[in-house]
Amino acid sequence: MNISDAAQTCQLTTKALRHYESVGLVVPERRPNGYREYGAQQLKDLSFLAHSRAMGFSLEECRQLLELYRNPGRASADVKKLAQQKLSQLDAQLEQLHMLRDSLTQWVDHCPGDASPTCPIIQRLSETDAART
Repeated sequence: MNISDAAQTCQLTTKALRHYESVGLVVPERRPNGYREYGAQQLKDLSFLAHSRAMGFSLEECRQLLELYRNPGRASADVKKLAQQKLSQLDAQLEQLHMLRDSLTQWVDHCPGDASPTCPIIQRLSETDAART
């Protein structure tokens, strides 16, 4: 299968496929004319990568997961460890986003939103100290 068809099948862009090849995640065969040829295993790997990226895993995390995916002797404990690490990272990001949302909500609530130039949102964004929230 050529790169365009492979990208469409795996719901990725051709740019993503080229990038995955450039970083060594997927290695397509080459036709005599130099064009990429994606076989069944490369398509499985690409679909796996697409799902992994959609779940928020970084390229390096995807590399580790892909190695485990390709290894029939893998231990599920290794996969679970990577997933738990990602879950902890997502929890920390969510906590930070909630704090940002709370701060922004407070700023919006205190802004008169009228024709006056006084704006607590601008004031808070212009502060230089670390404790802006």
